[in-house]
Amino acid sequence: MEPVGLFVLLIAVALVFRLLAGGMDKDRIDDYVRERGGKVRSKSWAPFGKGWFGERNARIYEVEYEDKHGDVHRATVKTSMFAGVYLTEDRVVRRASEKPADRDEVSELERLRDENARLKAEITRRG
Repeated sequence: MEPVGLFVLLIAVALVFRLLAGGMDKDRIDDYVRERGGKVRSKSWAPFGKGWFGERNARIYEVEYEDKHGDVHRATVKTSMFAGVYLTEDRVVRRASEKPADRDEVSELERLRDENARLKAEITRRG
């Protein structure tokens, strides 16, 4: 096989492996939260998320989930095929008892929280 063909094959195999690992990661995170009575609302891969430096095998995700009490959390999650699931920077962003009065207020609060999280992540990446 020519060197270029071998290189393309290796890249394709690595890409397939990463996609499979990502799918298993997301299932593993869902199972972890569900076993504790919660429900995952969103999750996204964060390759340079908090704790990435020096980490060789774990993949990092930013996750929002609702716990068994109805509180909404945002957390950084580290996971790998053999190491399990570890939540770090887990914080409650909305208590179940803090339900805003109307839908416009809810969407504005969610927008501001998302913007705040995005800006914090950007600062962390730069710093």
